[in-house]
Amino acid sequence: MFRFFENLVDPYAPYPQTDTPPRRLWPFLADYIRPFRKVFAATALLSVLTAFADVALIWYVGRLVDQLASAGPAAFWADHGTELIAVALAVLVLRPLLLVGNVALLHNAILPNFGTMIRWRAHAHVIRQPVGWFESDFAGRIANRIMQTPPAAGDAVFQTFDAMAFASVTIVGAGIMLAEADPRLVLPLVIWFALYLALVNWTVRRAGPASKASSDARSAVTGRVVDAYTNIHSVKLFARHEAEMAYAKESIEHARATFKQEMRIITRMDLALTTLNGGLIVAVTGWAILLWYQGAASVGTVAAASALVLRLNNMTYWIMWAFTALVQALGVVQEGMETITHPIGLVDAAGAKPLAFREGRIEIDGVSHHYGRGSGGLQNLSLTIRPGEKIGVVGRSGAGKSTLVKLMLRFYDTESGRIRIDDQDIATVTQDSLRAHIGMVQQDSSLLHRSVRDNILYGRPEATEAQMIAAARQAEAHDFILTLEDPQGRKGYDAHVGERGVKLSGGQRQRVALARVILKDAPILILDEATSALDSEAEAAIQAALYGVMQGKTVIAIAHRLSTIAAMDRIVVLEDGHIAEEGSHAELLTANGLYARFWARQSGGFIGLEEDA
Repeated sequence: MFRFFENLVDPYAPYPQTDTPPRRLWPFLADYIRPFRKVFAATALLSVLTAFADVALIWYVGRLVDQLASAGPAAFWADHGTELIAVALAVLVLRPLLLVGNVALLHNAILPNFGTMIRWRAHAHVIRQPVGWFESDFAGRIANRIMQTPPAAGDAVFQTFDAMAFASVTIVGAGIMLAEADPRLVLPLVIWFALYLALVNWTVRRAGPASKASSDARSAVTGRVVDAYTNIHSVKLFARHEAEMAYAKESIEHARATFKQEMRIITRMDLALTTLNGGLIVAVTGWAILLWYQGAASVGTVAAASALVLRLNNMTYWIMWAFTALVQALGVVQEGMETITHPIGLVDAAGAKPLAFREGRIEIDGVSHHYGRGSGGLQNLSLTIRPGEKIGVVGRSGAGKSTLVKLMLRFYDTESGRIRIDDQDIATVTQDSLRAHIGMVQQDSSLLHRSVRDNILYGRPEATEAQMIAAARQAEAHDFILTLEDPQGRKGYDAHVGERGVKLSGGQRQRVALARVILKDAPILILDEATSALDSEAEAAIQAALYGVMQGKTVIAIAHRLSTIAAMDRIVVLEDGHIAEEGSHAELLTANGLYARFWARQSGGFIGLEEDA
């Protein structure tokens, strides 16, 4: 039975992806509700039937009291025995079937799948965002919104069916039942309902914004806390424990303040609701007794009316809390939407085709990019890299080296100019095909919090075990990998490396990253300080391995340690976003310009990053 309901909707079913999802609440939810339309309709029907069954039971209690009062035991059983058995069977069989069907649809078909679908699609959307989008926000806050939005949307659906539908039917049924007994009994219910709606409106108008503010504040706390945990080495290294506590306390206190405001609204609502319900109980029960006293109502009417208003009294607290929870859940969804409905900022061009790689000729034509700031980055840079050519790129910090690499990988679009590979503008090919043809080793190569095997195979998942080990050997990583063991007892290539690879030393992490790129075997190779984390002996060994890997590839190597690129075919010196010099190592030394001064200052060290030009 469970499997039947759980499989009514596939949360991973294909769906039309969009780069610009709806930014308003109801259109946003409508996209997710669409696959559940039939399930929602069945749930609504069963919720209505279940609520009517409960109201009918209260009505029947009144009828039963009148029957008991009007006949003796023998006559009662003779006249109403069959009816009593039928009602008993309905209570024992039909009502549980309605209830089980309603609960199974809600708890087994909707709640597990609705939230899962939102989380799956939200993650699919967010992971398509460009690198720059992630660089502008806390990873913890992004993840928090991905995690908290689906259960909040599930809560909204749950409250709608479990409380709203049930309450609506109960109040309508109560009105019908009281009107049948005496139309005058409906008047207190109508007045109470009008005041109840006014209270609901007051609560919603205040609870919604308060809930969103509270949710925003909680996300900010998550962002700050995760930021500290992610950079725990810096926190410890600089002995900034107290500063981090103060930084966290500021956001935690703000979250407490917003939550206090939210709870004040709830307390006021609770007090007003208690007063309203007291008035309803006294008015309906008192009026029913008065009608009985006047001979206009039966004892059963008094009993049913009293039972009904007592049920409404208990139910309205639940409904108000449920309605408040619904509004709060929708507030959390709206806060999450700020992240998960953000339009994709960098997309494939219409009709983009895979890169047709032929020989690896790279042409950078008049490229400028300043990250929207008007300064920094690159300024009208032009450079042609021949197929199979190996160039080194040097320059001070901020000269534009990293910007050049990010633009080549299309992590950002150029603000002007074009980059072509084999005469194809990279803005017109698919991003995945572009990056599939580029291998890159960065200065700070972070690893996935998975096994060493998973990290190396990330470069080419279909590679064999032998090919993976060969890449690790070439990167001088195989021997130390065999010595690894994590706290769970996994060893060697199965050992997990920790978040961003923190369980490995900088040199070990760099060698695993090198193995990953070696295994990828892309025809274009970018090395961004690829050996900076290695000791001299390991660097010499890996440099030899890298020269072997470079054969037949177009290579761009960025380095501060000039000895690592002295043997390149050509060296390009960047200064303030443009090319200041280019030529071979010998030619640049002869020219006695910037490169020559860098070389003279190094003595085997690094470029003087802060020196004057």
